[in-house]
This record gives sequence, structure tokens and C-alpha cells, in this order.
Amino acid sequence: MDTNPQGPFADPDHDHAHCVTGAMASAETICRMRRARLTEQRRRVLEIIWENHVPVGAYEILAAMSAEDRPPIAPPTVYRALDFLQAHGLVHKIESLKAYVGCRHPGQDHVGQFLICEECGNAAEIVDQGIDRAIEKQASAAGFQVSETTIEVRGLCPSCLPERGAR
Repeated sequence: MDTNPQGPFADPDHDHAHCVTGAMASAETICRMRRARLTEQRRRVLEIIWENHVPVGAYEILAAMSAEDRPPIAPPTVYRALDFLQAHGLVHKIESLKAYVGCRHPGQDHVGQFLICEECGNAAEIVDQGIDRAIEKQASAAGFQVSETTIEVRGLCPSCLPERGAR
């Protein structure tokens, strides 16, 4: 069980360059093992998502790619890349924000559970098998078959919390 948030919440000395390098290497390995094509456009979409831990929307990705010295791309191209990345467990969609974040546990079957800071916008992924089991148990008891689950918890990260003495 990994209940510690990943990314900027967990470690003030977070090495984001290492984080991105690891994510890209994992994506390449997973795609190679699955014989899936991680095209240049898919790779670039994933890199843009991993540029920070703030969820990014499809049109923000499109704007970033359009600003680069490359042939123009259309929105469906970005959406197809996002669909591919989601299908292979490389990104999660934060439904309430209509935005995407990189998956900290690619290749592992898990439910997306996120702590989302309302102030700075960072999102940290957590994985707690107990939460997964509780949802499955309650859904089963109700005769409900779960097809997809994303849990979003909003609040303030340690950096954005008011000073304890200021309360």
C-alpha cells in the first residue's frame, strides 16, 4: 500500500527532472512490452503533462504544441494521444478539471486517487488498496459493476496551508 502522496507534496526537495525522466522511461518500456507505438506526438503530449504536477487540459496541451516549431496539429490529434496514454495507464484524467496528470504507478492496476491543492493546483497521486476494496465491496453489495473509478480529494497542500500561528 502506497498511501504517501507522490510528487511535490511528499518531498520539498522533489527532483522533478528525475521524475520526468523516470516517467518517460517507464512509458517507453510499457509501450515496448505491449507492442504499442509511443509516437513522437504521443511522447510530446506525455512530456507536456509531466512538465509539472498541475493537471493540464487538452487545449493547454494543444497550445503548447502549437507554440513549438512543428507542423500544426488539430484537437483530435491531442485527444487521440490522450486516449492512447490513458488506455496504457500512463496518465489519469481528473474528471472535475477535465485535465490530465501523469500516472506515478504506470503498469500497475490501480484506481486513480488524487489530492488536489485548491491554491496552487498541484495534484498528488496516492494509492490505497483499502479504498479500492471498500468501493468494490460496497458496489458489489449494491449489485453495481464498477467500470472506472477516480477519487479526487480537494484541500490545501503543505506549501499552501496557512501558517499554524496565523489561525
